[in-house]
Amino acid sequence: MRIDDVVRVNFGSFVRPAQETGSGAPRVEHVLGYLARTPTGLLLVDTGIGEADAETEAWYRPRRVPLHHALATAGVGVDDVALVVNCHLHFDHIGGNRRLTGSTVVCQRRELETARAGDYTVIELLDVPSTRWALVDGEAELAPGVLVIPTPGHVEGHQSVVLRCDDGTVIIAGQAHDTASDWSADALAARAADLGHEPPLPVASAWMPRLLSFDPRRVMFAHDAAVWTP
Repeated sequence: MRIDDVVRVNFGSFVRPAQETGSGAPRVEHVLGYLARTPTGLLLVDTGIGEADAETEAWYRPRRVPLHHALATAGVGVDDVALVVNCHLHFDHIGGNRRLTGSTVVCQRRELETARAGDYTVIELLDVPSTRWALVDGEAELAPGVLVIPTPGHVEGHQSVVLRCDDGTVIIAGQAHDTASDWSADALAARAADLGHEPPLPVASAWMPRLLSFDPRRVMFAHDAAVWTP
């Protein structure tokens, strides 16, 4: 697997209300997934925007690209996917899980427990008879060169995917950060002392040094089409 073999798929977009953007204005955001051919088959990170209740639909105003259409743009079908990783279980990341009846779905155990407890996601998208969960507790290697790393922040059970490609490492960061710029600021915070800056300094995410230890060549995001490069 090479870096250029990690393919982005577009699942649509939604409008984040002004109350959530911190800017005083609404913002249209992508909903993106990623495909990679791993030693154990085709991996899909996140599966698109699920159908939510009327209140949530009115709040976010999503425009969806169905799973099979999104995958077709990359030349693959639903039955080609062997492994799914959900970075977390909010409705805009798990909408296609139920369509992937032949796939195993990987998430953090604490994330699934939180989601099943209610008042968190669209429960109807979560537990369907066809879903085969593979639950992990913390960091795990899913296949040679394919790891999940806990990256709590957006939610406590969030995880990112590390792909050790032949020509460098790709990190699929999901919603660990909303934008590439947010990632860049956090990465610089983690390196600030090494760069010679004196306190006071920003505090980086506790997991950022671990991700940076992989020396990523690209970092990709669930809601930003921009790609971070060193």
